[in-house]
Amino acid sequence: MFGFKNYGNNDTRSGFGVGLVEAASKNKDIVALCADLTGSLKMNDFKNKYPNRFFQIGIAEANMIGIAAGMTIGKKIPYTGTFANFSTGRVYDQIRQSVAYSNKNVKICASHAGITLGEDGATHQILEDIGMMKMLPGMVVINPCDFNQTKAATIEISKYIGPVYLRFGRPKVPNFTDENQKFKIGQGVRLIEGNDITIVCTGHLVWHAIEAADFLKNKGVSVEVINIHTIKPLDQEIILKSIKKTGCVVSAEEHNTIGGLGESVASLIVKNKLVPMEFVGVNDKFGESGKPSDLMKKYGLSTDSIVSKCEKVLKRK
Repeated sequence: MFGFKNYGNNDTRSGFGVGLVEAASKNKDIVALCADLTGSLKMNDFKNKYPNRFFQIGIAEANMIGIAAGMTIGKKIPYTGTFANFSTGRVYDQIRQSVAYSNKNVKICASHAGITLGEDGATHQILEDIGMMKMLPGMVVINPCDFNQTKAATIEISKYIGPVYLRFGRPKVPNFTDENQKFKIGQGVRLIEGNDITIVCTGHLVWHAIEAADFLKNKGVSVEVINIHTIKPLDQEIILKSIKKTGCVVSAEEHNTIGGLGESVASLIVKNKLVPMEFVGVNDKFGESGKPSDLMKKYGLSTDSIVSKCEKVLKRK
């Protein structure tokens, strides 16, 4: 399939866990804080290897963010870890005031994002976090697509000075990007070159976009697929260059269509080059309890949904 090989399904949160340990081995100032979810965040290896650099805060997420912000004054590089809902919605005031406004070097690392959290249901399945975090001035927002890319991103953000929101997930998904990739903040990756449609995708929807491109290729449609792992700062150049060629675009993300990657792309094209656009995402709804794969289908976050939107946008050219 366009030369991409799935090296074996793995969860992106495990990529974070491995990347955190590797980053810490290279920088003694890296510390980690967790809000009673060490196992779920795959932070146990860090805790066992660097016990004096690990801090279990308990079920006190707002306190965790405040402590992390304070640690940066002593030149530490804190990585905070909990579920995405508790990393953003529950502690938005603390993030805004103590981290973003103060431009503190805190890495807010959030697992179990989106609908694929699964059985815990709507109270835990935050679908608004990208929008909330990208609106904060100075906040970098990253949403990698697989284990290897999440590992690379986790290591790279330790070198970036400033607040970062790193979003990843629970389910095992195809692991297909280069094991030794160089992750570049703010630089999109053109996975497939095409001439008829641009798919701009992020996170768990990237593999589905590749599958959709493969399906459409067999129908004579040439699709360009761009992996936007960094939502903010957005790689405007790669998107504008692509849509100038293809003349239409589809966005795909495991997030509310309101406030997500799609809206960032729509804002970009309105300001630069108007082309037809369609959105794949959750349409202004909360989630529900269920198996991740079933929920992805129900909420239209599937390969078939991307194909359908591509066919629709083609007719609007």
